[in-house]
This record gives sequence, structure tokens and C-alpha cells, in this order.
Amino acid sequence: MVKIGDIELPDFPLLLAPMEDVSDPPFRALCKEQGADVVYTEFISSEGLIRDAAKSTMKLDIYEKERPVGIQIFGANLDSMLKSVEIVEKSGPDIIDINFGCPVKKVVSKGAGAGILKDIDLMVSLTKAMVEHTKLPVTVKTRLGWDHDTIKIVEVAERLQDVGCAAIAIHGRTRAQMYKGDADWHPIAEVKNNPRMHIPVFGNGDVNSPEKAMLMRDKFGLDGAMIGRASIGYPWFFREVKYFFETGEHMAKPTMEERVDAARRHLQMSIDWKGERLGVFETRRHYTNYFKGIPHFKEYRQRMVTTDDSAGVFQVFDEVFEKFGDHQFV
Repeated sequence: MVKIGDIELPDFPLLLAPMEDVSDPPFRALCKEQGADVVYTEFISSEGLIRDAAKSTMKLDIYEKERPVGIQIFGANLDSMLKSVEIVEKSGPDIIDINFGCPVKKVVSKGAGAGILKDIDLMVSLTKAMVEHTKLPVTVKTRLGWDHDTIKIVEVAERLQDVGCAAIAIHGRTRAQMYKGDADWHPIAEVKNNPRMHIPVFGNGDVNSPEKAMLMRDKFGLDGAMIGRASIGYPWFFREVKYFFETGEHMAKPTMEERVDAARRHLQMSIDWKGERLGVFETRRHYTNYFKGIPHFKEYRQRMVTTDDSAGVFQVFDEVFEKFGDHQFV
């Protein structure tokens, strides 16, 4: 069993990574149904929360069926981060997660996200203050370091644990790498193998097959896997990993009926939550993976991502099922 604070999770839990404009309530619900053990919100700006910015506060929406769910916030100003903790607590999450890993320039330039990897003392002091400011477990998501020459993740993880961090998820790249090259899990294993570490250590980055997840568990000895890009438009990834762990075999791919049904439900939930325009627009990024591998599909995919009204998109789904309903995915 793995524990985050008092939250009990199965051995080697699978966590849905916080992803901007991806891990919203509709997508989190689909991933939860397919076996995600913990889900995280999109990352939320602490400055946006205390200004009551609509986009930030909307991201606080969570639902009972998602639990355990973590709300992730980012920022570099202590006062703002503490005020945001108080706002976040009112939404009733199970976990508060701090983003110390986002590599995007507009976040890093403010000293937040991966930008804080240039100031480890601030990273530790912010974490300590937030732990002391809430009764909820506080976890951290970060990267190996700012660049290859400044990787001190073993020391950093130990210091974060010592000030009360309840778990740490580490992406196996530096900020300088962004998302290029291969993720390196060896430094994450060094964190886990540090005899002083006793909190869960989760690996993140390039977990894109059941075999990779098993490697992270069995060779690198980590406590769980945080799944990001492999789940976009493919919430079934979680159940496929668990099936592989149990049987050593690959699960049959979701049928066309399952894919169309998931796409329809995803779009409808998005419209119910965000409204027609945003619901249609922000679900588009998922369709390529929902229907990946279907030959001669370009016309339908193009219509899915360019049609501006939901009735039109639902019509495309119907046409896809009628034309490709017997397609076998391998």
C-alpha cells in the first residue's frame, strides 16, 4: 500500500498528471472510470486565484466521483501562495499539490514552476510554509533540475520531505530539456533509494506503454507512475497498464463503439461544464488519439476539429460509427 498523508492507495498507483487545458473535470472523470487512482486538476495560478480571475477559479471545480483529487497551484510569492491555499481548501480537495516543474516561459519568467529550480532555498521555504498553513497533505511535482549541470534532485527531495512534503512526483527531464529527448528515470530511482526517504516517490515522463510502467515499477523501484501525454484522448491507458500488471498480456484495444461513446460523453460533459463554445473548442485536442489508427480518416478528423457547433461534431461522431464501426484496433 502507498499512502499520501492518510490517503491509502493501491500498490504502484497510477496518477493522472496535471495538464493545462487537458485535465479538467470531464477528462478526469473519464480517466477515473478507467482506473486512475489519483487525479490532479490543471495547474492554477496563485495570483489568478487571489485576484478571483474567472479562468483560475473555474479550475477549482471538483466532484465526489473524482476522489482522491489534488488541486495543483503554482507561484513564487509566499503571501500569494498562502492566500491561495485558503481559497483552495474551500473546494475540498484531498491533496494540495505545488507545481515546481512547469517549463513554459511565461511561468518560468516569473520565478514559478520550474523557474524556482534556480532557487532551491525558496522552493523549500515555500513548501514548508504551505505545509504549516493547511491540514491537507501537500505534495510537490518537479523536474530533475534547471539543467544538466544543476541536478540535485536527491538533496532537493530530501529537503522537501524534511519540511513536511507528503509525496513527490518527479519528471525525468530538466527545464532546459523542456519535453525533448528521453526522460531519465535513474535520478528518480536515486531519490527513492536514498535511505532517508520515506515518502512516496512517483515517476513522470515517457510512461507511454504498459511495459514502460512495469519497468518504472520493477527496475527503478518507484512507488507509482504519473501519466500525462499517453492519456490525452486515451483514458483507457490506465486500465491497460493495470491489466498488463495482472496478466502480463496486453488488453484488447477499446472498440469503435467505446471510442465514439467516450468522445460523445467527453464533449457533452465539457459543454455542460464550460458552455458550448469553450466545450467544443477545448475538447478538440483529444480527437486525434480517440480515433488514432483508422485508415482514410483525415476528412472526419478535419471536420471534428473545425466544426464550431456541438450538433455538427455529434453528427460527425455518428457518421464515424456508421462508416468505421467494424474497424478492429490493434
